[in-house]
Amino acid sequence: MSERMKIATRDSFGSALKELGAEHADLIVFDADLAGATKTGIFKKAFPDRHFNCGIAEGNMMAVAAGASTMGLVPFVSSFAMFAAGRAFEQVRNSIGYPHLNVKIGATHGGISVGEDGASHQCCEDFALMRSIPGMVVMCPSDDVEARAMVKAAYEYRGPVYMRFGRPAVPVIHEEAGFSFTIGKGEVLRQGSDVALIANGLLAAEALDAAEALAGQGISARVINLATIKPLDEDLVLQAARDCGKIVTCEEHSVIGGLGEAVCAVIAEAGLPCRVKRLGVNDAFGHSGPAAELLKQFGLSAAHIAELAASLI
Repeated sequence: MSERMKIATRDSFGSALKELGAEHADLIVFDADLAGATKTGIFKKAFPDRHFNCGIAEGNMMAVAAGASTMGLVPFVSSFAMFAAGRAFEQVRNSIGYPHLNVKIGATHGGISVGEDGASHQCCEDFALMRSIPGMVVMCPSDDVEARAMVKAAYEYRGPVYMRFGRPAVPVIHEEAGFSFTIGKGEVLRQGSDVALIANGLLAAEALDAAEALAGQGISARVINLATIKPLDEDLVLQAARDCGKIVTCEEHSVIGGLGEAVCAVIAEAGLPCRVKRLGVNDAFGHSGPAAELLKQFGLSAAHIAELAASLI
């Protein structure tokens, strides 16, 4: 596949906040002393009076954002995924989720691709944690175009939203012109009939490359991007199960509690005869190292996706 432009979705998050801030005076941003890394600093530079640094006190930041939302403001809260979903879980659950407040959480640096920061910062549990909160929308974009559209959709949605953005630059797989994003809807990136590759985040581009490799083996692979993990596009999943009968789920997250389990639950409850392989982090912590090498080591690559898919045929 030809070389594609690469942009980190955390950069997309910052850019989208700035664009939305110019249109909506009620949008405010809270950060936990990481504005340079989460890219909310882009918003801060444009709107310094609407950006608030809460310091390294993520739980308190969530509670402050919850309070701000009750005053008619639309707060976007940001920190690393490990701290936004992990350290502040109780405040997210009780102060934002329980009263179903209009707070948007933009968590960056999720997954193994955090790289050299190591296991303490490589959050591979955030989808599972946030999916467990009633009424919480959980999303992870595949590229720059989808990430910016996702942030705008989150602003327009009334209720709590969790979004995960990545640290490394990833290929832009969408065309800006004509692209639209709807919460709870997935998309078919490539048609196929032998096996379906269902992915999100940085693994969507890897799934496309895997499908290209599989085509060289005479295997027709459908590629589906499910950026919204909750609510899941059940119709799209069930159609893939019926048409292909074999599915590989691909996520930069633990195989426990994430996209793969959500897909399996839908198929099992429908009683469809479909085989599923879950590709993700296999009940293990990460460790420090270059992001690209870690992704390969943990099997989060096009080559491993293709290998798993071929094993099902």
